[in-house]
Order: sequence, then C-alpha cells, then structure tokens
Amino acid sequence: MAAARSNRKPMQAARAVPFRRARFWLICLFFFLWTSAIFTRMFWLQVVHHREYIEKAQKQQQRTFEVAPRRGILYDRNLRELAMTVQVDSIYAVPGEIDDKKAAAHTLAAIVHTDPEDAQSSETQIANRLEGGRSFAWVARRVTPEVSAKVQELVKSGDLKGIYFQKEFQRFYPDKQIAAQTLGYVGLDDNGLGGVEQKFESQLHGVPGRMYTAVDARRHALSSSERDPAAGRNLVLTIDERIQYLAERALERAMEKYRPDNGTVVVQDVHTGQILALAIRPTFDPNQFRHTTQGLLRNHAVSDAYEPGSTFKLLTYAAALNERVTSPTDTIDCQGSQMNLYGRVIHDDKGDHFGRLTVADALAHSSNVAAVKTALKIGQNRFYQYIRDFGFGSRTGLELPGETRGLLRPVNQWSQTSIGSVAMGQEVGVTPIQLVTMVSTIANGGVYLPPHILMPGQVDGSQPAYEQKPAPFHPNYVLPNPLPAGAHRVISETAAAEMRQMMAGVVLHGTGRDAQLNGYSSGGKTGTAQKIDPATHHYSKEMHVASFAGIAPVNNPVIAVAVVLDNPHGSYYGATVSAPVFADVAQQILEYLGVPHDAEVHANRAAEKAPVHATEEDEGDRGGDINAIYTAVNALPADDPLRSAGQEAQHPSGGHVAAPQNHAAVVAQSGTGSKSPQGKNPEPQGQPGKPSGRALSAAAKAPAAEPGTHSVIVDESKKLVVPSLIGLPVRRVIEQAAAAGFEVQITGSGIVREQVPAAGSRVASGTQIVVRCRR
Repeated sequence: MAAARSNRKPMQAARAVPFRRARFWLICLFFFLWTSAIFTRMFWLQVVHHREYIEKAQKQQQRTFEVAPRRGILYDRNLRELAMTVQVDSIYAVPGEIDDKKAAAHTLAAIVHTDPEDAQSSETQIANRLEGGRSFAWVARRVTPEVSAKVQELVKSGDLKGIYFQKEFQRFYPDKQIAAQTLGYVGLDDNGLGGVEQKFESQLHGVPGRMYTAVDARRHALSSSERDPAAGRNLVLTIDERIQYLAERALERAMEKYRPDNGTVVVQDVHTGQILALAIRPTFDPNQFRHTTQGLLRNHAVSDAYEPGSTFKLLTYAAALNERVTSPTDTIDCQGSQMNLYGRVIHDDKGDHFGRLTVADALAHSSNVAAVKTALKIGQNRFYQYIRDFGFGSRTGLELPGETRGLLRPVNQWSQTSIGSVAMGQEVGVTPIQLVTMVSTIANGGVYLPPHILMPGQVDGSQPAYEQKPAPFHPNYVLPNPLPAGAHRVISETAAAEMRQMMAGVVLHGTGRDAQLNGYSSGGKTGTAQKIDPATHHYSKEMHVASFAGIAPVNNPVIAVAVVLDNPHGSYYGATVSAPVFADVAQQILEYLGVPHDAEVHANRAAEKAPVHATEEDEGDRGGDINAIYTAVNALPADDPLRSAGQEAQHPSGGHVAAPQNHAAVVAQSGTGSKSPQGKNPEPQGQPGKPSGRALSAAAKAPAAEPGTHSVIVDESKKLVVPSLIGLPVRRVIEQAAAAGFEVQITGSGIVREQVPAAGSRVASGTQIVVRCRR
C-alpha cells in the first residue's frame, strides 16, 4: 500500500506540470491580447483619428478667433491716404452663458440697430443667432465708439451676461466720395468689392492671424495665445488727390447745371499714360456702402461704351496726315455739305452749306462730308489698322475691374458705307479711357502709351513696399526710354504736330471756343452723339451724349482731358456742355502745376471775349448702321461688361444691346457729326456755356438779374429797343447789334431769317439777341 501511494505522487506531480504550463500560457495569451487591444485602440485614437480628436478637444477646451489682417493702404501719388484701416469694436456673445436670449436680443438691438437698412443688427436676426449657437454668435460688427460704450456699460453693470468685445479692422475713406468708383469699397468680411479694392484684393487683404483662448469646463477664459496676421501690401495710385478734387468739382457743377444721367472726366499725363484724375458722377460714399446701389458702383470710364461722334474725327485726320494723303492746307470740296456714298446721303448740319474748305477748317467746323472724303483716301483696311493702333476695339489694360474693349467690327463685316460712318464716329463704341488715350497719343508726338492708374513696379514686386516714396506729378516733356510694355508708335511726330495745330484751330475759331483757357493754349474736339430711344428704337432727338477731348498747352502738352456727359438736359451739345468743363478743369490743373503761360493772360476773360457767330452742333447724318452695332455687341466675350446681365436695352431688331444703369452711355447709340456753336459769349457772372436753339430764345427774353442778388431788376429807363436784323449778313448783324448795345448769338450761316426778341421790342440792358441764319 505504501509503495502504491509513493508511485501515485510522482504520477500526479507529472500531470500537474503540463496544467500549470497551459495556465501560464493562457494567462500570457490573455495579457497579449489585452495589450494588443490597448495598443490597437491607442493607435486608432492617437494615429488614425488623431486630428479629429484634437479638433474636438480644442473645441471643448478653447475658443478660436480669426484675427483679420490690417488691409493695405491706398495712397495717391503724393502718399496721401485715399483708403486706410482703423480699429473698431465688434460685439459677440457666448449664447450658452445667456439665460434669457430674447430679452438680451431686445436690449442689444435697441443699442446696436442704428441703421434701419442693416437687417443683420435687427432684434430678430440677433435672437436667431443667439438661439442657433452655443459657443459663439456675432451681435454687431464694427460698431461706432458710442455704441460700444453703451453696451460696455450694460456689461459692467451686470445687466448683460455672455457679451464680449473683439477689436476688428474697418476700412475708412478719409475723402469720402473722392474717386469712389476708382477706389471701390470693402464688405463686412473685409473683401474688396469694387475698383482697386477688388482688382488687387490678394495684395491688399494680407494673411489672417488666429487667437486661441483656453477655457475651463464652465467656459471661463484661462489663457490665450496668438498667431499674428500679416498686413496687406500698400499700393500707390497715379491719381493726384488735388487734381482729382478739381476734376470732381468741375464735373459736379456741370451735373447741377445740365442734369445728365451721368458724367465722366478723365485727366491723363500725356507722356506716361498715367491717370491723374478719374471723376464719375453720380457717386457714393464708400464709408456707407450699405446705402450704395449697383448703378452708383459702375465705373463709366471703363465699363460703358458710346458712339463718340465727331471727337473720333481726330483719328480720321491723324491717319490721313500720317499717310500723307492730305495736309492741313489742302482743300476739300464739301459739295454744299452733302454727298452721296453708295446710295446713302451724308450731310452736315442742316444750316451749313460748305463749299471748299481747307483740311484744318474742315476739322474746326466739323464737316461730316470732309471727314468721309478723307477716310476714303486712306482706304478701309489702312483706316481700320489705325483705329486698332490707337487702342480701340481692345481693352487698354487699365488696372480696374470691368473694363470693356468697346465695339469695333473687323473690316470683313463692314458694309460699303461703314467707312463713312466710322469716319464720323458712328458704328464704333469707345470708352472715355480709350478716348483720352487717343488724344494723349497725338499730344505726345504719336506714341500710344497704355493708360495706368497704379504706379509702376508694385504688383510685380520690382518695387518693395518699404521703398514707396511720394511721386509728385511734374510736367515732363519727353517720353520714357525705353518705352513701357504695350507702347508703340502710331503716327509720326510731324503728323502729330500738324494735328495739334488743327486741334488748336478747333478751339480758336471752330466749334470748341468754350474750351479756350486764360494764359494757356488749348486744342481739342467737340462731339455730340445721338442715342437710341428705348421707346421708339430709333435715334432720339432728345437723348444725346455730349463730349469734348482736348489737350493743353498745345505746343508742349502736359495733360489730356476727356469730358463725357450722358443725356444732358437743356443744351446737349459738346461745345456748350462739355467744352466749358474741359476749360474749367484744364485751367485749374495747369495753374496748380505751375505750368508756364504760353498765351496772353486776360484780367477779365469774359469781358474781352468778342461775340462770334455760331453754328448749331449738327443734327446731321444719322445713317449709322444700328444693326451693325447690335452684331458687334453680341460678338463681345461673355465677361465683357457691355454684355452683363441686367444692363440691356431693347434693340430695334428685336435683340438686346448692352447698356449701363440709369440710361447711362449706351453702346447702341449713334453719334452725329459734331458741329457745335463756333464760339459763344460766356454767361453773366462767369458761368460757362450757353443754351442753344429754343433754350436760347427763352433765355434771350429773360430780364437780366442785378449782379450779387437773386432778384430780377427791370429798370424801364434802361430798356433798349431791339433793332431789325432780318435779311442782314453776319458781319452787319454784329455791327448793328453792337451799335444798339446788344450782344448777339448767331446760329447757322448766311442771311438772318429769324430773330428773338422781335424787332422793336424793348428789353432790359444785357439781353442777348438770338438770330438764325440760312443761305
């Protein structure tokens, strides 16, 4: 028995060893699987979904605010701030800390909702934002210091909980409306929404920063850290703030006097192509962009095309002189101011009957017949190439958004009579920028220089931001060497010099006499373009575009100025409406720049300006091909502003022609030859320009006002008897009117057929007699 027991113990011990080993390995396997699961889970959390859980943790543990960068400053060429950035308070809330959200919204709206048109700060909108968020909601952004102070008082008193303040940048335009369409404006998110602000958004905006604030479980701030934003790049414009102000002030006076739908004045340095002023009316205050309508944002200088009418004759004659097919002293037979071109009758103003005129006089008196005959000598292919070389039919590359290339059909789409229409400024659409650049090309000796509104070397980085220095405009009478990109010679220096003298003749004894300056010579060309009446789909007798493009001084030009007034009321001729604006702008700019006088200075220019006869600006040939313009509009690229949606006017053929807002300068308008009054006496008290036609008749009947007052004084003892001028030639009219103590306004040419007031009438001293002459 004892031996058996002793044998069982070793056997039991042998069985226990494998069992212990199995248990050991089972335990090891368990720990291995457990450890593997832990490491797998850790890998899953810390590697695969690391970023996801970090973001969740950050949302729970900290608040993140994007810190807007300081937007770059826009300077004029003298480094005066045109657009700058200031710091203001924005108000936000943590909705989770607010018990009664509706009451808080009511209290806040009563303070921050200062602008009825700002729906975002209304009580309803604030309440919706508070209800829709838990950790963050805007209350009002970029509030005034007064509003911020009132809210801070309520927060400090404990009446408002969960309300906080954040400093933000706000765009500020110190000159308010000055150059508004050029500068543009920025929205609530500090993004540029027009003008230079939009065009150079990426350079001006900068790189945003971030502010991180750690919070505890109750959302109380513990600590914060910041990533500083990178400020935007400062840009310097070619605009001179003072010249811009002078241009806008002169344009504003014209807007008040003639009430056009819109007006544009562009001033350019003829030797660099830089824009010194770009004035648009009506305008807006970019500081109050919420009150801005889409129509006010439109930059008519680059986005609108109109038929230029007789201002385009400058190109016609410049091309002819350069081709040497004519000269200023050559004569042209105007055939009694009427000619037949492939079955189409082209004529001058109905009151004109020109015979043989020199080329210079044909431009001065704006003969349509002479312009057409001159273009025929050039030939349509060469003529078309000159139009392209002067920059028409393509974008100029000006650093502003929304530029159109205008309208210019290729020669293979011209009709037989198109060369005649284009020579007079019909069947072609131009922008004011293109027009002023053409005039600058003639002024600087015949070299086309692309226009610019941004000082060179900024966008491409060739001029570092810290090297920005004032660049005051000083007259420079030489072209850059080497010429900038895009520059090319269009006409010879000889042809350009001849054109400048012919342009001076327009101002001295032609249609542009109201563009004369005091102490400076000037030259230019008037233009009056008829527009399409949207009701009748025909050229309107009431709707016009009045323009003038000129240079000063003539022999050593410093500036070129283009003035375009769309649909002026009362007088609508370029000679009486736009030419005086040119004179006003050019006179002040040349004096501001200190340009030496090159003509006699008159102490009282108005008193010494002799009465001269005038010819109405033409109601001449209206045979421009409207359907051709319609075709040209539809051939424009989709991004051209002339095709933009919501800017269309019904075309006679049933299609649509792009047109600006507010009946602005439209492309489907036809210009007439630009025969303006050949000089008029200034109005009393120095007001430039005179009404014409029926307006003159009414004005002639009005008694004179005593200087310095607004009351009408009629002294019976000083009344004069109107002499009879019917049947007299122009010279006798001037002599007899002067002998009787009257000044006289003469329309047409030949023998006097009508006069106002009637002969024998007794009128107050200072009344002007208006006569109409016909041959």
